[in-house]
Amino acid sequence: MGLQSWYDAHVMPRMVTFACGQGQVMKRRSFVVPLAQGKVLELGCGGGLNQQFYDTDAVAAFSGIDPHDGLLDAARAASEARGWHTDIKQGVGEEIPFPSSTFDTVVCTYTLCSVSDPAKVLAEVRRVLKPGGQMLFLEHGRAPDASVAKWQMRVEPVWKRLAGGCHLTRPVGATLRGAGFEVEPMGQGYMPKTPRIAGWMEWGIARKAGV
Repeated sequence: MGLQSWYDAHVMPRMVTFACGQGQVMKRRSFVVPLAQGKVLELGCGGGLNQQFYDTDAVAAFSGIDPHDGLLDAARAASEARGWHTDIKQGVGEEIPFPSSTFDTVVCTYTLCSVSDPAKVLAEVRRVLKPGGQMLFLEHGRAPDASVAKWQMRVEPVWKRLAGGCHLTRPVGATLRGAGFEVEPMGQGYMPKTPRIAGWMEWGIARKAGV
């Protein structure tokens, strides 16, 4: 096993979980995750960081996928402790291992930045959502300020190697709209006490256009 492979397998998941569990990040999760209802699918559910924010009375069943098998035990334990019917699998967003029109809500927090093909992931989200279903999103991405965006482009090649393929320059709202979603923004802005190159956040609700 090469150094990069060892790092990706043993260090990176713990580092990313730690970073994504900091106070300001968790605060923003608390804005979005409680809106989930019905049959729920969480993309990138490993580590179970969102579990504490779900409204257990509103969630009928919980499913999740994550590419990192080592992080899934915590997600399974957290969801089962809530008494939900759970189906948590190792998998990637480009090939969601669930049938079409299955879920009322898809939750996606700090995940689109690191997938291989955002357009394919969002096409899969549209496929597994029921008519009238919603995608709840909380993502960081390309900053609106040109000076910040320029530094994001410079730093991104190294950043991706350290942060599990995480991209700094992917637009959030524009990507969702381009994939055929109607976007209802709930908030956006730079996260306090965070370098601006990694601190631009957008969150809200995305629905299938025309549904």
